[in-house]
Amino acid sequence: MRRHKYKIPISALVLIYNKQNEVLLLHRADKENYWQSVTGSIEENELPIDAAKREVLEETGIRVEDYLFQDWKMSNQYEIFKHWRYRYEPGVEHNTEHIFALEVPKQIPIKLSLEEHIEYQWLDAEEAKKKVFSWTNVKAIENLCKIKLIAS
Repeated sequence: MRRHKYKIPISALVLIYNKQNEVLLLHRADKENYWQSVTGSIEENELPIDAAKREVLEETGIRVEDYLFQDWKMSNQYEIFKHWRYRYEPGVEHNTEHIFALEVPKQIPIKLSLEEHIEYQWLDAEEAKKKVFSWTNVKAIENLCKIKLIAS
């Protein structure tokens, strides 16, 4: 549990995809038409990889230990949207987001945290890139496409 009231400007993004090359997207409850992968800030004394695993469980009900979880050892820094800056200490304007991926075999059932997300969809990579609101999320999906092309 966080001891201070502000979010730490370090987060994890987890791209969940299946063997049919579909990407799981979640529709934010607090912003209309804001679709994203699993994402969330680290908590005090938490590593990004641990935040990634925690957020996947909290936001989808998926236990990462049951599937292929990957630390892509990539990160992006982005400007925090003005409408969310109140969550951070005054003067904090940027966040560092660490990128992870989770491969599941097919469209598995998702148990949403309704305070955070109101619905989910499995979409092919091109559709998913058009739907997400964050450029870092687009970049993660593009990276998935590159990895899948190299692997096939």
